[in-house]
Amino acid sequence: MVDGGKLFFQLVRILCGFIAAVIAAGLFFSWGYFRASGPDTDPATFIAMMGSTIVSASVIGSLALIPAIFAAGFAETMKWRGVVYHVGAAGLIALAIWSIGDQIPSTGEAPALRPGSSVVTSAGFLAGFAYWLIAGRTSGCWWIEKRRDDTNRS
Repeated sequence: MVDGGKLFFQLVRILCGFIAAVIAAGLFFSWGYFRASGPDTDPATFIAMMGSTIVSASVIGSLALIPAIFAAGFAETMKWRGVVYHVGAAGLIALAIWSIGDQIPSTGEAPALRPGSSVVTSAGFLAGFAYWLIAGRTSGCWWIEKRRDDTNRS
């Protein structure tokens, strides 16, 4: 059985968690690129970093939306609340998206990982952790367990 109120609030948490995850990944990329320490040191660089974060987050969100829906839906139906699943799934999604554009070398060698794969996977891990903090810890909370004594009454 399903508790409609809990399902609605879990869907809101999932949406907020996804938004936080893509912002965290975008900020990870922007922070590494600009290496800004804060608005006190160089305000123009900090503003550029924040603008780059918003653009990066929107691109990451548009690319990762469908795989993330499947990963979150799977976690919800299986009631998986562990941080390892959410961090690992987000890291795999990030690495898969990064690897899609890779060209297979014509030399017959086994294809290696693209340069920057560790950075992209790390951003995925960070995004998965941000998602887990908001929505992953309560995966499947909307399922109502049927008690054994209720089955005898029917």
